[in-house]
Amino acid sequence: MKKYLFYSLLILFLTLMGLVGCSKKQEAAKETPKDPLEIIITPIIQSQIKIDKADKAEISEAVNVAGRIEVQQSRLAKIGSPVTGRVSDIQVSLGQIVSPGQILAKVNSVELTQTQLTYIKAKQQIGLKTKAVERAKLLFEADVISKAEMQRIEAELESVKAEFDATEDQLEILGMTKSAIQKLSNSSTVNSYSDVTSRIAGIVITKHVNIGQVVQPSDELFSVADLSHLWAVAEVPEQQVAFIQKDQEVTIDIPALDDKRVKGKIIYVGDIVNPETRTVLVRTDIDNANQMLKPDMLITVTVQSKKISKLAVPTTAVVRENDRSYVFAQTGPNKFRLREIEIGSRDGNMVSILSGITIGETIVIDGAFHLNNERKKKELE
Repeated sequence: MKKYLFYSLLILFLTLMGLVGCSKKQEAAKETPKDPLEIIITPIIQSQIKIDKADKAEISEAVNVAGRIEVQQSRLAKIGSPVTGRVSDIQVSLGQIVSPGQILAKVNSVELTQTQLTYIKAKQQIGLKTKAVERAKLLFEADVISKAEMQRIEAELESVKAEFDATEDQLEILGMTKSAIQKLSNSSTVNSYSDVTSRIAGIVITKHVNIGQVVQPSDELFSVADLSHLWAVAEVPEQQVAFIQKDQEVTIDIPALDDKRVKGKIIYVGDIVNPETRTVLVRTDIDNANQMLKPDMLITVTVQSKKISKLAVPTTAVVRENDRSYVFAQTGPNKFRLREIEIGSRDGNMVSILSGITIGETIVIDGAFHLNNERKKKELE
């Protein structure tokens, strides 16, 4: 019986000692929790990073404005028919490259026919009236007619000449070239077809005409544009206009071309504020010799303002996770902690800091990405 009691007490003692040991281990574990944002760097890691104190740097403020690509007005020609008539032929298609004076379409016009007939008639009348004046001078010298009669005949000649000149001008307005008018004068052969021609070299970017369509001079049939240079147009909020100056270089991002980035120079800053949008129109000249850019593409225009001294760190110091920005700030000897920051504008390889660290704090300025990978590995252990 005593032997049984001894073994029972021994088992109870060992059980209590085990429970006390587990309790102490749990308490120890609670006393030293592991911070997932902190890392202690080893000599090997230390050789792969660079640390320094956060300080001010000369940073320019970036103004980002949404915009679009437009055709330059001086390089755009909207072309219509010089006469009222019916379209009989179309000789170009969309996207075709054309040269100045190239025929785009032909229009059959009754108006042109009638004006040509008037021109031929006026020319014939000039011949008749010229002979009449010559006869009148002879008769006046022979004292057969009075001076008043001779002057009346001379006035009729001048009237016919004025009508002839006016009709010639009208033919030019109706689209006939000087060589075509001269041909009409020599042959007296009427041509009822008027040519719709391009006034500039460029590409046909719009076409609003079909064969058989009746057109008038007010109708826009084609648009021809020289796309070798384009405008980047943006509406800048009036609060940011102070950052914008003529001849200032800007950076233009084009999302449609995989965020391709091109440079440009501001050629125009609007003189008035749009009262509805409270913005000012800004135009930038862009070289488009390779024809990659298309009118009406959406863009983002970035303008850098004058440089200002502000707290900034190298871009290599910033770690991006879950759309947030962080840096590694030193919390002890060889000990760094991932700290969230708010970044501002970027200028080259520097980025301004709005909050999260202060001047003089020691941070990792190069190799932060590598250090963050090491922190994640330790977190999984």
